[in-house]
Amino acid sequence: MSGTLYGIGLGPGDPELMTLKAYRLISGAEVVAYPALEDGESFARSIAADVIPQDAVEVTIHVPMTVERGPAQAAYDQGAMDISQHLDAGRDVVVLCEGDPFFYGSFMYLFARLSGKYETEVVPGVTSVTTCAAVSGRPLTARNEVLTIIPGPLDETAMQERIAAAEAVVIMKVGRHLPKIRRVLSALNLTDAAYVERASLPNQKVMPLNDAPETAPYFSMILVTKGQDPWLN
Repeated sequence: MSGTLYGIGLGPGDPELMTLKAYRLISGAEVVAYPALEDGESFARSIAADVIPQDAVEVTIHVPMTVERGPAQAAYDQGAMDISQHLDAGRDVVVLCEGDPFFYGSFMYLFARLSGKYETEVVPGVTSVTTCAAVSGRPLTARNEVLTIIPGPLDETAMQERIAAAEAVVIMKVGRHLPKIRRVLSALNLTDAAYVERASLPNQKVMPLNDAPETAPYFSMILVTKGQDPWLN
C-alpha cells in the first residue's frame, strides 16, 4: 500500500504556535520534506527543528526565489517525484509548510501534483494574518465588516482600487514593495496603519507604518482599519 501524504501547517514561526496535531505527526514521521532556498536555508524546517526525529529521512525542495515561475515549478516537479518514491514504498511523508498550507502556502503546489494519486491530509496552521493582528493589538474585523487581503506584488493601480473599495485591509508579502504600498496608502489618506515584520519570532517588530523602516523583509505585513476601531462600533 502507498503511504499517506501530510501537508502540515507550522504557523508563523514560533514553534509554540504549532498545533498538537502538527507536533504529533512531525514527531512520529519517517520522512520529512520541506521547501528551502537555493543555499539550503529552510524557514519551515527551522520552526520544526526540535520536533523532527533524528532518524527521519529528510527531503529538501530547493525553490529558487525568482519572479519567473518556470524554475519554481520545476523545483516542485522534482520535489513531487522525490516524495512519490517514498509514498510508493509505503512510507508516510510529512511536508512542512510555514503558516497554513492552503493560505499562500508552498504545500499547495505539491498537493496539485500528488493528491490525485495518494491519500492526502492537510493540517491547517495559524496564519500570519491572525498572528499580526494579535501582536499589533488590532482586531481585523467585526460584525458585518469584510476583510480584504492583498499581496504586495499587486499592480499599484489595482492595489489602490481594491484598498479604496475595502473596509479592512491586510497587505502581505510587503518586502521590496513597501515604497509602492506607502504611495498607495498616502494617496488614500490611510497611513494610520500597523506595520509588522517577522511576527512571533524573537526579532519581531511592530510599529505604526509611519515609523517603519525604508526597507522591509518578505515576511512583513501592513494592517489597515478604516473608520472607528471595530470594538467601538
